[in-house]
Amino acid sequence: MPLLTDWLLRHSVVMCLLLHSLVLLTFCFHHAATTCSNRCYCSESETGGKTVRCSNLQLTEIPLDIPNDTQRIYLDFNLLTSVPTNAFGGLSNLIELDISHNELTQLEPGAFRGLGPSLQFLDLSSNKLVNFNPEAFDGLRAYANLTNNPWHCDCNLQMAMPRVDLEPVSLTGIVCQTSDPEEIGVEGHSFLLKPDIDLCVVMKKTTDVAMLVVMFGWFTMVISYLVYYVRANQEDARRHLEYLKSLPNRQGRSEESSTISTVV
Repeated sequence: MPLLTDWLLRHSVVMCLLLHSLVLLTFCFHHAATTCSNRCYCSESETGGKTVRCSNLQLTEIPLDIPNDTQRIYLDFNLLTSVPTNAFGGLSNLIELDISHNELTQLEPGAFRGLGPSLQFLDLSSNKLVNFNPEAFDGLRAYANLTNNPWHCDCNLQMAMPRVDLEPVSLTGIVCQTSDPEEIGVEGHSFLLKPDIDLCVVMKKTTDVAMLVVMFGWFTMVISYLVYYVRANQEDARRHLEYLKSLPNRQGRSEESSTISTVV
């Protein structure tokens, strides 16, 4: 009986240690997923989601340790220059994202990948975005604030707009600071509000000119080949005609030689 008691006691201690370790690991994983990002301030909303505030911290890169249960992120008034691909991967509950008043010049393809189902508001205002990259907004159906950026309006922008699913009113924030061609008359205006403007007209003209050049090249090649073919045939015909003309003379000479031989 004492042996059984000792065996049960030893194994119960082991089981307790294992259970304790499992509880600690679970707590650590939960803490890692829900703790606040370094240097940022976090607060809990009434619904349980986090609000992460990283405003005005001189950040040059987007933090990688943002909790998975975050619903709102404020990265405004920093020094961010780009948003890399999958920058907010794993934040499937994100509702609002503010990256305004930074130094953004580039949004890489898939920059907001994974946020499509949840994100409702995206603030990219007051940055240095020039070229509109539709692949960066792939899957997003949110309202985006795109104002106060030095947008360059050209044919690429015109062709990109139908490829995004952002709220249509978002695109009114694309106000053309420069344009190509310059004389098209959109500078200082929202491109979306100028539906009668065609920025691809130069490209279309260039394409038309290129097609004409190609067609002229092919036409020249065909004409050159025909001229060569006709001249070659004429030369062959001339040679053949000369050959035919020479046949009677040879025959006459042969007959004359035969006559002389007979006389002798």
